[in-house]
Amino acid sequence: MTASPTVVVLDYGSGNVHSAAKALELAGARVELTADRDRVAAADGLLVPGVGAFAAVMAGLESVRGGELIERRLAGGRPVLGICVGMQVMFERGIERGSDVEGLGEWPGTIEELHAPVLPHIGWNRIDAPEDSRLFAGIRDERFYFVHSYAARDWTLEATGAFPAPRVTWAEHGERFVAAVENGPLAATQFHPEKSGVAGIALLENWLRGL
Repeated sequence: MTASPTVVVLDYGSGNVHSAAKALELAGARVELTADRDRVAAADGLLVPGVGAFAAVMAGLESVRGGELIERRLAGGRPVLGICVGMQVMFERGIERGSDVEGLGEWPGTIEELHAPVLPHIGWNRIDAPEDSRLFAGIRDERFYFVHSYAARDWTLEATGAFPAPRVTWAEHGERFVAAVENGPLAATQFHPEKSGVAGIALLENWLRGL
């Protein structure tokens, strides 16, 4: 990379924005924390963080018209990266503690509680990434840090339009779940790169190279 890419971390009230911003800076990005419509549109990349409940994250996004901002970028082929619940809300809906909440609908599927003997799933875990993954180039054998009880347990979207088939990475805690997705300009991780040490920074570097 010759010039540092600019990345906006979407500021809608989520709790882990500062650690995500710091990790992006370590990976080589110039980072801005904002929900300003023009700044979001102009940035080389947009990172959508998310911690806590699916419904709360959706409410926060709606308060800054986050769904519209994300959709506008994706329609123009502009990269977006979702993290943790910021990944989960890309799916059609989330079912959590009896509430059924509509997501952003970028991908088909439902976020549900994992069938596992211990929840939440907290700690380091291995992933099963495709050999042609760009996000995990050089780090497919590394461990990443997860903190969650809910996940996408299925993946049904196939290749659409001009984009190649989505690259789906899996992990296991009680059962298999989607750990990361690369789908055209939209990528996301269920784990926290900003809490995953050297491997997490390397993943963010890989994403930045694609900007």
